[in-house]
Amino acid sequence: MAVADAEQEREQLNTGTKPVADAHRFDEAALDAWMRANVAGFEGPLEVRQFKGGQSNPTYQLITPGKTYVLRRKPPGKLLPSAHAVDREYKVITALGKTGFPVAGTHGLCVDDGVIGTWFYIMDMVEGRILWDQTLPQYEPAERHAIFMAQTRTLADLHNTDYAAVGLEDFGRPGNYMGRQVDRWTKQYKASETQVIPEMDRLIEWLPSTLPVQERTSVVHGDYRLDNMVFHPTESRVIAVLDWELATLGDPMADFTYFLMNWINGAIATLPDQKAHGIPTLDETVAYYCRLTGREGIQDLNWFFAYNAFRLAGIFQGIAGRVRDGTAASPQAVQQAARVQPLAQEAWRYALKAGVGA
Repeated sequence: MAVADAEQEREQLNTGTKPVADAHRFDEAALDAWMRANVAGFEGPLEVRQFKGGQSNPTYQLITPGKTYVLRRKPPGKLLPSAHAVDREYKVITALGKTGFPVAGTHGLCVDDGVIGTWFYIMDMVEGRILWDQTLPQYEPAERHAIFMAQTRTLADLHNTDYAAVGLEDFGRPGNYMGRQVDRWTKQYKASETQVIPEMDRLIEWLPSTLPVQERTSVVHGDYRLDNMVFHPTESRVIAVLDWELATLGDPMADFTYFLMNWINGAIATLPDQKAHGIPTLDETVAYYCRLTGREGIQDLNWFFAYNAFRLAGIFQGIAGRVRDGTAASPQAVQQAARVQPLAQEAWRYALKAGVGA
């Protein structure tokens, strides 16, 4: 499937709302009562719809005559102790919102399972544009350029935020972030391994022995991409960054180089002339980010590109394992599982560029 077709299909699957799925229903009257008691200015009646898409934390649109809210909750059922930590999402969004960083305003966190069956939090519904196709075919080159610069600038603002000053000093473990990440995705890959991929075995040995020095610690988003943010309806300005499920304290290079993968194996990489299209080149994006964050440059880009392709291979291998076990719900799962080997080979190519064996 072509990248553009895949992006279009993903947009159709994830855009808009639907009636609440049977498996995700809850007592709406109990929620109404909780909001009346805990959300300043709330007035019913309340209408509940569910957002489409594959979020692991079910997400709902709460419509009232005067205002629209969003509810994010843990999924019902038995969960791993640290999984689906909506309280962490709420904490980071609330803290960053106080600095003026673009996030949805928060209205309350409920850790009483007795209200709707699981923990949840309430935030504003932010109206604007969610841009799914990274090549931005609906815009002129000047606006494409402005959108990408805004995306880079917003990430730099996140990484420049003094996390201790906003009460997030305990939001993650200090140091060795990349070591923990390599270990995490190695374990996920091995737990769902369906075939022997020599490049993955080499990476599992090479990555932990060549970890770059972590020069800085910041809040990291963990899944920073264009369709995880809301742009102003008419301006090239980010008004809300969404989906903070993977956020923690870590190495900002993990976030930034994940964003740069758009130029390596994403839709942007398919463009024959990025400059004419209006999208800044990878080198221009790196230079802009470094200027905003006070860096002289990034020495380990090829290592991080190898890591990011390895991480994606680990994610898709988890899907491949679910396909094997018959538990993959998404119709795209088989296509995603087929990406593991090409990603492993790509990761190894960057490992070679980074000087493997040197």
